[in-house]
Amino acid sequence: MDTRKLRENYPKLLSHMDNAGYTKAYMTRVEREINNILHLAEFGTVSCYDDVYQKHKQSGVYAPITLSKKRNIIRAIERFDLFGRYPDATNRHALHLKNSRYQLCAEYRTIIDSFIESEAARGNKKESSIHVQSTNASMFLLALQNIGVYRLADATHDSVFEAFTNLDGSTRWHYSCKHNIGAVFKSCASKYPDCAKILALLPAFKRWRKNIQYLTPEEIAKVKEVLLSASSHLSLRDKAIGTLALYTGLRGCDIANLTMDALDWENDLIHIKQQKTGVPLTLPITAIVGNAIHDYIETERPQTECEHLFIAQVRPFGCLQGSPTMNSIARKVMKAAGIRQNPNDRQGFHIFRHHLATKLLGNGVPRPVVSNIVGHTNPKSLDPYLRADFLHLKNCAISIEEFPVAQEVFEV
Repeated sequence: MDTRKLRENYPKLLSHMDNAGYTKAYMTRVEREINNILHLAEFGTVSCYDDVYQKHKQSGVYAPITLSKKRNIIRAIERFDLFGRYPDATNRHALHLKNSRYQLCAEYRTIIDSFIESEAARGNKKESSIHVQSTNASMFLLALQNIGVYRLADATHDSVFEAFTNLDGSTRWHYSCKHNIGAVFKSCASKYPDCAKILALLPAFKRWRKNIQYLTPEEIAKVKEVLLSASSHLSLRDKAIGTLALYTGLRGCDIANLTMDALDWENDLIHIKQQKTGVPLTLPITAIVGNAIHDYIETERPQTECEHLFIAQVRPFGCLQGSPTMNSIARKVMKAAGIRQNPNDRQGFHIFRHHLATKLLGNGVPRPVVSNIVGHTNPKSLDPYLRADFLHLKNCAISIEEFPVAQEVFEV
């Protein structure tokens, strides 16, 4: 593990954190971890950043919450060392520590690197999509490598199937994984002919679907009550975010990325560019949404130069950390409302988006209009919501009057 760059540049990292307003306690933990990394690398006991985390984990002396904090710090240091990116409220913990890609042989590593480079140059995919697809393909190629197949030309139907069998996960995971792996090999097929061979050998997996949980009318009533209540323990920020999610159906990532200039108060409109699709979207600011946002800005939002509307409640008052923070706020809202507290209950803000779409469909709003409201670019994206449109699904039910049914079936 080469740590020369880290040893030379880490004072810049600490200086940046100091200027950004990070606490001394947090900076001390970061500096202590850097010294630990440099020490382990000097004695050759680690080969990558994931090994550093595994050392902590295997020591058995740290509680789960402490391990989680150490993992986040290691991610921040790795991002700075490898990419020169300084930590902030959005990317401090964003780097994934899976290192399958770095364990690949030369041929496999070249294919993954080529895919990342070409897709980044095309600009058609988000960085996160490229990361997930390249990670899944790296895991598959590493599985091939582990069973002795070091060249795609040597791969057979049996070896490809065995590689998939060695990937942990459910059938649903296998389907998703195959889709991502296929995207990598399809992208590289013109440059590396053996990739087309692998595409033909990928096993078929049945697409796995699940019933999507939805909010009942009683749950919606409780959520609305807690968002409007002055006695709830929710902050004004969390109330404003919950109100936006419930009444506009915006994705959590788009709410987190809202900027102050996205609000057109004069015309009561919100203008955004959707993070998932990159497509602009304009939504009305209704009275209930506008009041919640106004109360937050005027009463609770800290004075800061950050351009984002919703910001962290502690220094350095940066923008929210995307999905982790938004999911945490969603759980707070539902806990305050006293709903969805059982294991496996769906709690993210997407359930609010699902509620809005199904409510509109149930009220007879045309599908193209609903798609425009929730910001879909593909008409088929609305299909999962149709499965919860019970009002219209009942019209499709077939009467059983013509079918012989034993009387005891209806007896209690």
